[in-house]
Amino acid sequence: MGAESSLPLISIVTPSFNQGQFLEETMLSVLEQDYPNIEYIVIDGASQDNSVEIIHKYADRLAYWASEPDKGQTEAINKGFARAHGEILAWINSDDTYNPGAFREAVTFLQSQAAVGAVYGDLHFIDESGRVVGQFPAAQTDLRRLRRGYVHIPQPATFFRADLWRQVGPLDDSFFFAMDYDLWVRLAQVSQLQYLPGRVWANFRLHAGAKTVDADARCWPEMLRVHYRDGGSRFAPIVLKYYARKLAAPYLHWRLQRKFSRSTNQKG
Repeated sequence: MGAESSLPLISIVTPSFNQGQFLEETMLSVLEQDYPNIEYIVIDGASQDNSVEIIHKYADRLAYWASEPDKGQTEAINKGFARAHGEILAWINSDDTYNPGAFREAVTFLQSQAAVGAVYGDLHFIDESGRVVGQFPAAQTDLRRLRRGYVHIPQPATFFRADLWRQVGPLDDSFFFAMDYDLWVRLAQVSQLQYLPGRVWANFRLHAGAKTVDADARCWPEMLRVHYRDGGSRFAPIVLKYYARKLAAPYLHWRLQRKFSRSTNQKG
């Protein structure tokens, strides 16, 4: 019991807005982890659905929660981390979920590897009903690869040290989409990022109202803002990838919509 209680505190933040359909599953995926020292913070942006009712249901198991207007997801995450006391941090959006054992595995690895500032595992894509429909192409990366547009870090399956967050944070709330990419770049400038293949730590939900579906076209322009801010060239690989993705956008959108349609038909 003593060894368990001495494990480092992990702080998890969930930014929430009108995702009551999925929020309880997200919260339970945090609260039911087999890890003893969890500080869970939920920051809701004044949802108009049943989100606050769900949060109230588990309020006695939360370190802090609030429901108030904000500027969006990025500000909500920053608000949550400003109240966090953990040695290790992560955030999980209100339509995504963790898998059992994720916290224990991530913390154990970070405890054993002092040089590593952030660790990430694998990620499944799931549909509205939680059925696995694909896998994120996670891979080992570093600052050089990130600067080239080699982005293979699945945010929901990533855990990082709080002392590094205090060094490079908070998230830039002018970003709508690429705030996680910006954070990975900043973390990679001061520490090592490590991928652990075969550890499926989280699930990213694809559905019609998901931010990834509605706003994917805003991701790469924001990534270029990070590139140019850090002195990147207009002829760098990340710029070429941006234009290639822009040309391929209609096909990528069609393929994603086809996946939704197929999933809906199978459920019916």
